[in-house]
Amino acid sequence: MAAKSTPDNRDVWRIFRIMAEFVEGFESLSPIGPAVTIFGSARSHTDDPYYLAAEETARLLVKKKFAVITGGGPGTMEGANKGAFEAGGSSVGLNITLPHEQMANRFATLSLDFHYFYARKVMFLKYASAVICFPGGFGTLDEFFETITLIQTLKAVPVPVVLYGTHHWTGLIEWMRAQLAGRYIDANDLDIFRIVDTPRDAVAMVLEGRKKNWWMPKDRMISAAELQAQPKTAPKDPRAQAEIISGAWARETAEGTRYGRRPRRVNGK
Repeated sequence: MAAKSTPDNRDVWRIFRIMAEFVEGFESLSPIGPAVTIFGSARSHTDDPYYLAAEETARLLVKKKFAVITGGGPGTMEGANKGAFEAGGSSVGLNITLPHEQMANRFATLSLDFHYFYARKVMFLKYASAVICFPGGFGTLDEFFETITLIQTLKAVPVPVVLYGTHHWTGLIEWMRAQLAGRYIDANDLDIFRIVDTPRDAVAMVLEGRKKNWWMPKDRMISAAELQAQPKTAPKDPRAQAEIISGAWARETAEGTRYGRRPRRVNGK
């Protein structure tokens, strides 16, 4: 007879550590106002073109009244925090404790330390009005793909996602277009992000995405007849992000997500 397994109390108590990271993150970041999250390599040096570009991008964002959120470490993250700090804006660093110890940079006006990557990732996006991805390694790619996956699957508001550096990103995008589009993703999923090559263009993309809907899946495009059939209380623009969240509109969505539809059986029930 197999021995009865007993629960590991360490796993149970770990829940409270996870909860504490979320609580601290929500309490600390909720007052910062409109913010842009900047991802990028921890390995770039202070004279690296991408470090300097991140610094200038953050400086321009602060002038447009945005806070800047980074992973809090060295490299491109430091460049972004430095630009925000020197421009007199909110410079947020969400550091992660790692075995080789990533040190928090000195330019964050608000610095939080996380043990869990997934709690940290929630904070990157929870208060972000846009995301800018500079070149980086596995961590940056993970953050980029997590962001576009949440948008594609309708679990996050489709905020602007901007890739900085045509030379760096083109190969990946061409591979996605050749190997994924039309088979594993919808072709218009590649419109979730845009590529730019200057700090001014990056900030312009952020501002553009704030003025009009950035992206929406094709299956949510509705006809004029459907629009006329909607109740008078419906938003004038069916693509409006902020309004299709609660109330009668929530019934159309999967677990409160903004655009997704509940799956229906073949018989229509």
